[in-house]
Order: sequence, then C-alpha cells, then structure tokens
Amino acid sequence: MKEIITISVGGSLIVPDKVDFLFLKKFKKLIERQNQRFIIVCGGGKTARNYQSALKKINNEKDALDWIGIESSFLNARLIQLIFEKISHKKIIRDPQEKINFKEKVLISCGWKPGRSTDYNTIILAKRFQSKKVLNLSNIEYIYDKDPNKYEFAKKIKEISWQDFRKLLPEKWEPGLNSPFDPVASKKAEKLKLEVNIIKGQKIKEIENCLNNKKFKGSKII
Repeated sequence: MKEIITISVGGSLIVPDKVDFLFLKKFKKLIERQNQRFIIVCGGGKTARNYQSALKKINNEKDALDWIGIESSFLNARLIQLIFEKISHKKIIRDPQEKINFKEKVLISCGWKPGRSTDYNTIILAKRFQSKKVLNLSNIEYIYDKDPNKYEFAKKIKEISWQDFRKLLPEKWEPGLNSPFDPVASKKAEKLKLEVNIIKGQKIKEIENCLNNKKFKGSKII
C-alpha cells in the first residue's frame, strides 16, 4: 500500500474572499503528480466566520455557531471532492471514526461535531491511517510567539514541542477561533505523539518539498 499523507487545508485558502481557483488548480496538479495517497481535510475558514458573524447577532449559542461552521466546511469539502472527482472517494467523511473503505488516491473530510475544528478530524484520520506525515496548510508561513499582525517584533518559530505550542493557544475552543492549530486537536496530537508541519498554502513548492522529505519553509510541531 502506498503511504497515506494527511493534509488539513484551511478554508481561507479555498475561499479567501472568492473561490481561489488558481490555488486550487495548482494544488490539484501537485496532488496528482505525487506518488502517495492523500486524506484532505477541509476547513470552513472565512466562509464559516462570515456566517458565524451574522448568526451571532440573532443566535449566539455556541453549538449553533459551530454547526454553521461545520456546514461551511462541508461546502468547501464538496468543492474539493468535485475538483478531484476522478481520483477521490465519493463520500465526504464527517465522522473520522466511522467505517471507511478507502481505496482511491484521495479521501475528503470536513467538520464533524461542535466543540472542535476540522483540525481534530485531521489528527484522528492521520492516526487511523498511520500517516507518517501530517501537513496543515493555511495563510501563515510560520508559527509565531505572538500575533505578527499586532506585534511588530513577533518571532517566528521553526520547531516547537506540543507542550510549548499549547501554551500559545487559548485553553478552550471557541467557534471561529483563528489559530495555527486548535487547542482540542493540539491536546490530542500531543497525546498521540504526531508531528504536524505548518506551511503557507500558496507556497506550492514548499508543500512539495515537505511531501518529498526535503527542507521546506514552515514550522514543525513535535
């Protein structure tokens, strides 16, 4: 069996404002030319946060906000599944613990249930399918010790332990939380001793370098 690599694709890469078809075309070509098989977990991103922002004005209940985010991630996942239609499993996986008969080159997943982001699906699926490599693609190039948008002298971090990384995160999950990896998934990843590589999604060459065990620009959580 070919190696299975698990990739979390942030929703803000798929739809930053409008659907980013140039990124999606490059990403599709990258996956197609690789020799491995892939699990691709799609986030809700800005689409989810836009819906959540509107819903908050009428219904600010946490589960409701999470559910609209989950459905946004499903919409993004359906788009990706159709882009990879000829080589992808036909069912989009919501529950990462369900029985999955996965033989195709690509398996697509989305959000599951309230209380966590799609990062949690990424970790569970990576463990289930024994992925030796997990990639988290978003709109940041590195993890920083502080928010670089607020602090001019924020320092980038190339490698960090889960224990130290979790100190940078809020203790609890909040719907729409924007962080390199959510606190619930981070706790699970630390327990499972999984390594996650954080890479800026638009840097297709850096993603390819990571997939091929070459030096890449990004951060590693171990």
